[in-house]
Amino acid sequence: MIRNIAGSVLALAGATAAVWSPFRAWYDGRHGRDYAVGDLFTGITDAKSDVLGSILLPFAFAALVTLVGVVLRSRLLVALAGLVVLGFTILWMVRVGQAEGSLAVGPDGAGLGDGVANALGGGVLLLLGALVMSGRSHRPHRVDLPPHGPARPAPGATPETPAPYAPYGEAPYGEAPRADAPYAETRTLDVPGGPPAPDPERKNPPPGG
Repeated sequence: MIRNIAGSVLALAGATAAVWSPFRAWYDGRHGRDYAVGDLFTGITDAKSDVLGSILLPFAFAALVTLVGVVLRSRLLVALAGLVVLGFTILWMVRVGQAEGSLAVGPDGAGLGDGVANALGGGVLLLLGALVMSGRSHRPHRVDLPPHGPARPAPGATPETPAPYAPYGEAPYGEAPRADAPYAETRTLDVPGGPPAPDPERKNPPPGG
């Protein structure tokens, strides 16, 4: 949590510095909002650009991406915003160096101005914010375990498939319940000679002694 807060503060500070930089002097007193975005790809000219079509446009886009990244706690989005700011600033420096022959830093606003420093610093702060942020915390996935007891047989099971274990006194799944015999099964014993033949003339045999 603390890392996300610190990283968000750095990222927001970097985005603010990047958006504010076009309103400062970039080179020889010329503000960044006077440079058109198209001049960064075709070459720097003396023509002034509208504010919405100036170098402010990519910086405003980077600030919007930063806000989304801070809300979502996405380090990737914040880092992407920092790369956009640094990329356009470095591209501007290359184009100005080609147009002027060299880049210089002089007194009284000559050469590179504080607007370039704000842009570079804002891009660095955005990257630092992405590094400091811890990102989203991933919660462990919860796996619901099956209830205790034997599992139901799979559909389409054949009678040859052994029935799963069932607790004592209960029939296995897939079979009809059966009553346990309280006594042992009655067995017939074979006696040599066979049982004595009954006397047909004797109706009331005496009780056994």
